[in-house]
Amino acid sequence: MLAGIKAVIVDLDGTMVDTLGDFVVALNHTLDDLGLPPVDRLMVERSVGKGSEHLVRTVLDHQLALPEVVAAAGVALSWPREQVGELALERYQHHYLFINGQHSEVYPGVLEGLQRLQATGLPMACLTNKPLAFAQALLEIKGLDGFFSQVFGGDSFERKKPDPLPLLKTCEALGTLPGQTLMVGDSQNDGIAARAAGCPVALVTYGYNHGDPIAEAPHDRLIGSLVELLD
Repeated sequence: MLAGIKAVIVDLDGTMVDTLGDFVVALNHTLDDLGLPPVDRLMVERSVGKGSEHLVRTVLDHQLALPEVVAAAGVALSWPREQVGELALERYQHHYLFINGQHSEVYPGVLEGLQRLQATGLPMACLTNKPLAFAQALLEIKGLDGFFSQVFGGDSFERKKPDPLPLLKTCEALGTLPGQTLMVGDSQNDGIAARAAGCPVALVTYGYNHGDPIAEAPHDRLIGSLVELLD
C-alpha cells in the first residue's frame, strides 16, 4: 500500500478516534437548551462526517419534525429556522468545548499504526471536517498530536471533504503530489475527495459512513486497522 507513497493524510473522527460519545453528549445538551427531546446514537452516527454545521442542522431538522414536537408547538418551532439553527450551532460549540475527548476513545491499532508509519519517515498530516481548534485539542488530549506535521480542520479551507480542495491544499503543505499522498479515512467523504484529488485511498472498516456499507465508497484498499497499512 505504501509503495511510491511520499506522505500520508489521516482523517480523525471515525478513523483514529471514536468520538460518537462526544457528539451525542454535546448535541443532547444543545437540544435540551432548545427544549427539544434528545437524539440517539444511531441518528448521530448516520449524520456525522460533514462538519459541525451539517451535523447540527441535520439533527435539529430531525428533532423539530418529530410528531410530539410539532404537536407540543414548542418555542423553537415559532422562531425563524435560520435563527434556531444559528443558536443551536452556538450552543453546540459551547458544549463541545467542555466535553471534547471526554466521551471518546482511540481505536485499537491506531497508536501502533501511527508509530510504525512515523518510523518509515513519511510526513503525516491530519485532515478532518471537525473545526480545527477542536481537532487540535482532541489530538493533544489523546496523545496523538506528535505524529503530525500539519493539522487542518473543516474551517481551514473554503470547502470541506468530500470536495477535493482540502486534500489538494494538504498535499501542497506536505510538499507532495496527490498521486504520492495516501489518504486514510473512514467514509465516502474521504473516498470521494481522494478520488477527485487524485490521491490513493485506504478506508477503515469500523468508522462512520452515514449508515452505508463502506465497501461501496471509493477506495483502493479496505483495512481493519491502521497497522494493516504496513503489512
